[in-house]
Amino acid sequence: MNVGEWAGLVGAAGSLLGGGGFFMARATVRAAQATAAANRAAAEAQAAPAQQAANLAVLEATVQRVDEENGALRGRVLRCESLLRAFSWTVDELYRWAREPVGLPPEPHPLVDEYNRTGV
Repeated sequence: MNVGEWAGLVGAAGSLLGGGGFFMARATVRAAQATAAANRAAAEAQAAPAQQAANLAVLEATVQRVDEENGALRGRVLRCESLLRAFSWTVDELYRWAREPVGLPPEPHPLVDEYNRTGV
C-alpha cells in the first residue's frame, strides 16, 4: 500500500467513526426522550390518586348540594300539594253551599286562609 491508499483508508475510517458518532448522538437523544416520557408517565401515575381524590371531593360536594336542593324542592312540592288539597276542599264546600245556600258561606280551609293573608 502506498501513502495515498493509507490516507484514503484512514479518511474512510474517520468518516465511519464520525458517522458512528452521529448515530450514537441520535441514540442518546432518543434515549433521553424515552427517559423523559417514562418520567412523565411516572409523575402522572403518582398524581393519579391525588387527582382521583380531588375528583371525589368535587363529586361529594355536588351530591351534597343536589341533596339539599332536592330537600328544598320536596318541601315546596309538599306545600303545593297541601295548598291544592285545601283549595279543593274550600271550593267543594263553597259549591255545596251554593247549591243549598243556608246560612253563611263556609269558612275557607285554614291553609287557604293563611295563603290569602300571606301569599305564601
